[in-house]
Amino acid sequence: MSALHAGQAEARDTQAQLDQKQAKLDEAQQQEGVQTETLQALSAKVDALTAKVAEVRTREAEVQAELDQVEARLDAARSELKIARERLKRAVGQLEDQLVAIYKSDGPDVLAVILSSDGFDDMLGRTQYLGSIEAQGESITARVRELRDQKLATVDIIRSAKVEIAAKESEIEQSRLALEAQESRLDAARTRQKDALAKTRTDIGELQGDVSKLENQVQEEIQAAQEAAMPAAPISGPMPQESGSGLIWPVQGSVTSPFGPRWGTVHEGIDIGAAEGTPIQAAKSGTVIMASYNGGYGNYTCIDHGGGFSTCYAHQSSIGVSVGQQVSQGEVIGEVGNTGHSFGAHLHFETRVNGVAEDPLGYL
Repeated sequence: MSALHAGQAEARDTQAQLDQKQAKLDEAQQQEGVQTETLQALSAKVDALTAKVAEVRTREAEVQAELDQVEARLDAARSELKIARERLKRAVGQLEDQLVAIYKSDGPDVLAVILSSDGFDDMLGRTQYLGSIEAQGESITARVRELRDQKLATVDIIRSAKVEIAAKESEIEQSRLALEAQESRLDAARTRQKDALAKTRTDIGELQGDVSKLENQVQEEIQAAQEAAMPAAPISGPMPQESGSGLIWPVQGSVTSPFGPRWGTVHEGIDIGAAEGTPIQAAKSGTVIMASYNGGYGNYTCIDHGGGFSTCYAHQSSIGVSVGQQVSQGEVIGEVGNTGHSFGAHLHFETRVNGVAEDPLGYL
């Protein structure tokens, strides 16, 4: 195998490794974005939970205040019940004493009292006396009934208060348990997400180091392939400049993605929008040093123009030249396509000096 072909094969293998690392890096960076968004969402939930905690604690204080009021009412009801029981006991005693007195007196009935009275005035007085005794008995009986009803009502109040206390205590406990469970789940999820994000960022750092090393290696191998294609005597003359570089546009179209930083890496060329199948012309005369499928570049062709300067054409649907072939400026070397890591038909066009990518717009 010639040095040119060996260099081209070596660069192709390194580029394939670079594409694999770059794909992993892109995936890790996308994962980092998702994890960052997830962590932000968790932080938002933390804020929401913090507000909810404040609300629950406020409600807890309110319930405790209500409990204190119920306890106060319960204490008052117990006091009232004690008093009512004492009053009822006294009233029942009075009623019993009155009944015993009436029983012991064995007094005459109303008719006997009237018939035995000495005149109208005496009869009237005796009748009033009997009425007074009867009224006093009825009053005591009514008081006993009133105190009995008061006792029953007070007992109902106590029972109601106990039920209310139990409900409030249950409400506070359930609120506390729910809050503790939410805090525990949130803390665990946030810790897991932080650990995952830290690991992803570590992986990204390692992958970026690998990509950087492979990019440097690709540049060195392209430069080696260029040197293998150079004639024995180096070609002298000025390097291509923005004006007078001698390059033509390989296809007619607008630049859809410029040279420079893109998606966390460096886009080492420009993307020119063109329909699939559009003929690609050599930007300048030279020698083909690469012409094969090359990982993320898809169908990839590089032409050495001498003096360490080369142009490269990626994502072609088909390649129309072979390694070692001499091509003239404007000669068709392939067709626009969508091969490799591409999201639509276009031409990825690069200009390299000693293997190092430079902005093509500085030479077109």
